[in-house]
Amino acid sequence: MTETNDNRSTTTLARPSEASTPTMPSNQAGPVFESDVSSGAAPKTAKIMIVDDEPINIKVVRRYLKLAGYENFVTTTDPTTAYALVTKENPDIVLLDVMMPEVDGLQILGKIRADESKRHLPVVILTASNDNATKQKALETGATDFLAKPIDSNELMPRVRNALVLKIHHDQTIAYAKRLEHEVRQRTEALAQSRLDVIHCLGRAAEYRDNETGQHVVRVGRYVGMIARGLGLDPETVELLEHASPLHDVGKIGISDSILLKPGKLTEEEFEIMQTHCQLGRKVFHQLSTGEEQTYLGHTKLGHKIMSNTTSPLLDMAGCIALCHHEKWDGTGYPLALKGEDIPIEGRITAVADVFDALSSKRPYKPAFPREKCFAIMKEERGKHFDPRILDEFFAHPDEITRIQIEQADLD
Repeated sequence: MTETNDNRSTTTLARPSEASTPTMPSNQAGPVFESDVSSGAAPKTAKIMIVDDEPINIKVVRRYLKLAGYENFVTTTDPTTAYALVTKENPDIVLLDVMMPEVDGLQILGKIRADESKRHLPVVILTASNDNATKQKALETGATDFLAKPIDSNELMPRVRNALVLKIHHDQTIAYAKRLEHEVRQRTEALAQSRLDVIHCLGRAAEYRDNETGQHVVRVGRYVGMIARGLGLDPETVELLEHASPLHDVGKIGISDSILLKPGKLTEEEFEIMQTHCQLGRKVFHQLSTGEEQTYLGHTKLGHKIMSNTTSPLLDMAGCIALCHHEKWDGTGYPLALKGEDIPIEGRITAVADVFDALSSKRPYKPAFPREKCFAIMKEERGKHFDPRILDEFFAHPDEITRIQIEQADLD
């Protein structure tokens, strides 16, 4: 027989020795459950499950508890369904008989304790046995407390109350920990987003020097992420690359408008100044001495200095990209004339993305070229300017390239 949430009054069918109706103090009540406890139980709604193959025992225990103010019961005389009922009803406490046919109470207790979500569910063992071995096994299995049969109401009430109070404290601790975890996660995400916003603003601020919309840096970041994923880099590295690469030209903040906005070809001297944006870009992320601040006044090397020697992997990568994105596969690039795989992969990837976007965008010195013309120009530089493997990976995604161009188009 299984009985669920039956609050009807019952006639006490106790054994002769238990026939008298228990007398309870008028002020004795169930435990006080706080509103934020996950069970949501209150003094009269704590859900109490009673498992015993003898109906009379269930009626006696329930009668005692009702007189103490408890009203919410789940009961069963069928031990084979007891664990399923625990899972379905999610009680606040289980009063469990040991000696039952087919499935004994210790087997049920073992199943309850094997369930991680029910490790802290109070289980009070009801037993007529004085066998110490049974009690020891029950304790080892995870019993919360014991009650000897026939049940004494003066023992039943405080033991049930105490077990429920312990559950309240546990549930409150878990709920509080979850709230803290949620708040920390929210604040961490907000901080990370704020950092990214600042980084993107810095990248756009540099790009506005020679591009009125600043979308170049956004597109470069998208292209870099696309290439990195295609190369099979791990997700964390891909994310770092996608967020760091928009800062590749941050060193432009140290280059004169007369050079950045010049519509014609740069003179040799002007080009030398323009090359310094890599060092300038790195310098933005580098902690400099007063002497160094006076020394570094260039575009490329400044970009590298701006972003190095930080405690942030993102800014460290941005600094490396700022310094290396104008290096060439054949060693003819600047500022360090690195060659082949000596060039950090983040620099090689950004070089492809940056050149394509420069070719496909309008600049003071040139109109925007169609995609096929851009591809043709870049193919001529395969193995010279560009790492062949990275260039081929870029060419493998024409549809995504077009989508990025459309989504992040410069709007004059």
